[in-house]
Amino acid sequence: MERLYYISNWLFRHKVPILPRILMLLIRAVYQSYIPYKAQIGSDISFGHAIGIVIAPRAVIGERCRIRHHVTIADGRGGAARIGDDVQIGAGAFIRYNLTIGNRVRIGANAVVVEDVPDDATVVGNPARVVLLKGQRVDSET
Repeated sequence: MERLYYISNWLFRHKVPILPRILMLLIRAVYQSYIPYKAQIGSDISFGHAIGIVIAPRAVIGERCRIRHHVTIADGRGGAARIGDDVQIGAGAFIRYNLTIGNRVRIGANAVVVEDVPDDATVVGNPARVVLLKGQRVDSET
């Protein structure tokens, strides 16, 4: 699936008509995923099982990211999320629009990210909260 995205994005950037949309629809039909050719996705991305992934057209995703199945990266009036390099996103996670996810971040399965996440953090829960920051445990405020 990654190759189909990269081909469709390359065709879109080189102003080839219709073919990028056909490839996007092929991804949608085969993998039940919406990965638009307009999204800016860095090199060496991995989509895990590749089923049920939804990425906003205005999303910016860094290099070497690992996105598992049923992940949603939402789009809204404020824009789409910006995701750094070397990020791992667990199955079923939801990332709200107009957020910045730092580099080397790990997002747990089914986490709902509603705030910006700093570099080198691990977030879990609904709403997602930082539990590790630069390898150090973060005490929760309960």
